[in-house]
Amino acid sequence: PTQCDNWVRTSNGGHFASPNYPNMYPPNQECIYILEAAPRQRIELTFDEPYYIEPSFECRFDHLEVRDGPFGFSPLINRYCGLKSPALIRSTGRFMWIKFTSDEELEGKGFQAKYSFIPDPDFTYLGGILNPIPDCQFELSGADGIVRSSQVEQEGKTKPGQAVDCIWTIKATPNAKIYLRFLDYQMEHSNECKRNFVAVYDGSSSIENLKAKFCSTVANDVTLRTGTGVVRMWADEGSRLSRFRMLFTSFVDPPCSGNTYFCHSNMCINNSLVCNGIQNCAYPWDENHCREKRKTGLFEQITRTHGTIIGITSGIVLVLLVISILVQVKQPRKKVMACKTAFTKTGFQEVFDPPHYELFSLRDKDISADLADLSEELENYQKMRRPSTASRCIHDHHCGSQASNIKQSRTNLSSMELPFRNDFVQPQPMK
Repeated sequence: PTQCDNWVRTSNGGHFASPNYPNMYPPNQECIYILEAAPRQRIELTFDEPYYIEPSFECRFDHLEVRDGPFGFSPLINRYCGLKSPALIRSTGRFMWIKFTSDEELEGKGFQAKYSFIPDPDFTYLGGILNPIPDCQFELSGADGIVRSSQVEQEGKTKPGQAVDCIWTIKATPNAKIYLRFLDYQMEHSNECKRNFVAVYDGSSSIENLKAKFCSTVANDVTLRTGTGVVRMWADEGSRLSRFRMLFTSFVDPPCSGNTYFCHSNMCINNSLVCNGIQNCAYPWDENHCREKRKTGLFEQITRTHGTIIGITSGIVLVLLVISILVQVKQPRKKVMACKTAFTKTGFQEVFDPPHYELFSLRDKDISADLADLSEELENYQKMRRPSTASRCIHDHHCGSQASNIKQSRTNLSSMELPFRNDFVQPQPMK
């Protein structure tokens, strides 16, 4: 916080004064003093004489502002100005926030105040040990970071069932500003700012530096013009489910130097934030072309160096494999003959011996008469077929010899013995 001259601190208290006191204070001044007592103590503030601050209606010009707490948004005790010094001022806790402001004209002597610490009557000693009260305050700094409400419960800053009133103070890198982007935001009672909200301050926690206050269903990005940001979350006893998570990024105005990256949105961030997996720019330019900027690993180096050789070798192996498969498919299969273990001469002769003919005589009269009728029919049939038969016959025993036999007499045919081939006995199959 900003301080202006004459600031003294002791274990029992101290004093502070306006610039140049007891002479005229200069114009355009803003001095902030934060008083802090030990746990279970309160603060008493008194003013010395002479005392003079430019008088105005409701102290709108030069004035002294006192708040009951450590922040610029803490409950206002009062604003003081004029010729008469304020009466004794007492805090309800162990912090007091004081700001002195002067405008461009009509200055005065100013003030000098003394503060002291007194025991807090609301607390008593337990066995001679003073139980400390945890303060729900957090500090963050650096090129970027995460502000999250879950930190309150993780560090035990508040007890279950109690209201949440916590502060995160953010410090940017030297000569840088702060860009805030909400990653998660939910208010249990939307549009009820008296029950839960998230407020952002630019430069200090003064009420005049309030940059944005969110209590609805949407929270927008916030760009601060200073290197100090204050985030406050308030949630009453019935709004403990309210939560938020916010990313802060330190940035500088263009032109960008050698160790910064241009975000295409009037901001330059540190090169270490590029391709870190988090969008630090207002637009995701810092994460769009990360493949080229990412450090290549061993596998990628091998792939780039020997990728062509590996590809050609793999192709050749694949072609040879296909050719071998095709050759195996086209090649005829070898026939395997099963050899017979024992050779049987009887079976071999039955297959290769010439056909056996049996002779019989036509001695039966009935059979002779039937054959005589059959011979006449065959002779008549042969007369009709002789012209065409001559051209068709191939073997002599099918044509000529048969014709001469037909002309024989019935008596000769009855006494003639005809050869007969036993075609009804089928030979055994070849094995």
